[in-house]
Amino acid sequence: MSLCYFNEYENLPQEKRRGRPIYLDNHATTAVDERVVEAMLPYFSKQFGNPHSGNHFYGWEAAEAVELARAQVADAINAAPDEIYFTSGATEANNLAIKGVARFYRDKKNHIITCVSEHMCVLDTCFQLENEGNRVTYLQVDSDGMIDLDALKDAISEDTVLISIMTVQNEIGVIQPMAEIGAIAHENKVLLHSDAAQALGKILLDVKAMNINLMSITGHKVYGPMGLGALYVSNKPRVRLKPIFSGGGQERNLRSGTLPAPLCVGFGKTCELAVAEMPAEAERLQKMRDGVIEKLTSELDGILINGGMEHRVSGNLNISIEGADAESLMAALPDLAMSSGSACSSASEESSYVLQTIGLSDKMAETSLRIGLGRFNTENEVEYAAERLIEEITNVREGRKKISAAE
Repeated sequence: MSLCYFNEYENLPQEKRRGRPIYLDNHATTAVDERVVEAMLPYFSKQFGNPHSGNHFYGWEAAEAVELARAQVADAINAAPDEIYFTSGATEANNLAIKGVARFYRDKKNHIITCVSEHMCVLDTCFQLENEGNRVTYLQVDSDGMIDLDALKDAISEDTVLISIMTVQNEIGVIQPMAEIGAIAHENKVLLHSDAAQALGKILLDVKAMNINLMSITGHKVYGPMGLGALYVSNKPRVRLKPIFSGGGQERNLRSGTLPAPLCVGFGKTCELAVAEMPAEAERLQKMRDGVIEKLTSELDGILINGGMEHRVSGNLNISIEGADAESLMAALPDLAMSSGSACSSASEESSYVLQTIGLSDKMAETSLRIGLGRFNTENEVEYAAERLIEEITNVREGRKKISAAE
């Protein structure tokens, strides 16, 4: 499919071509910030030691860099450095958190509460745990994508060991009230885990104030390297996990495997920059996002915003477009890199089930586009993208009218 898009892009008139497509899929992944690349580069070459080699200078040097990075990651979420465990990303961190808690505490408590709009790696983990004997409650969400706190309270039983709710939904960008959820969990002496992959660098994260016991984060959603994330595991109260990897006992016996020092360094720098630049970045992205909404809705009818706008990260916009299916639009917009809510691939299947949880029909879910604005988008790019969307939505709708008339 991507090759088809590329070929169509090559055939566009020159006035519609602007080099590489404009990247508007920053929820899928982000470009690595040049400052992060600069911090990582020495650890690929001159400072290449294994951080677990404790008998010589090269190992000590790498280990020191890794521990600095651990402290930078911890600072970003108000944790202590020894509460941070490096992983390959948020998927591994989610698996380690949920499976680790469930398996360690199963003889005492075996009930887990999560949400129907969680990332599939959380849902699949819960499905697997059900097969192992755990009981799982899946909370519904309203049309804004928010869980009902009263339903959460009602779901908690004496057997509940863990609540797992994502901080920011990856498709529709809505922010769950984690401080309130944390207070409920704390009051009932239930552990709280949150997948915060889409929240880091977008909203303030404070695991202590939010009463979060386990948090999963990753680098590549916030201008850092792919392949490196972290799991926060609280010391007070102390959370015990059963490891899912066997090996050399790295990361204090919780996550075996050699740590990639360059990626750790990059993730540390990423977190430092994310915290420092978050306020100004959020304001800029919200201004651009709101400009897109205004332009689309003022010039087109039948534009539906998916998910509530009151509690939403600033760079996210998910829309459904009446009379213009996403597959046709994406084919007509090879100069824009966005993701579709149409269930025609494994990635977009996820979009479809998330949109269905907030009440969209299959037909409307198939017309959805997710626009993810990020640090390196410019106002000119976003204005151009809005104009192209209006142009091609109009073309697709007119084309469908002609087909209907001919039939």
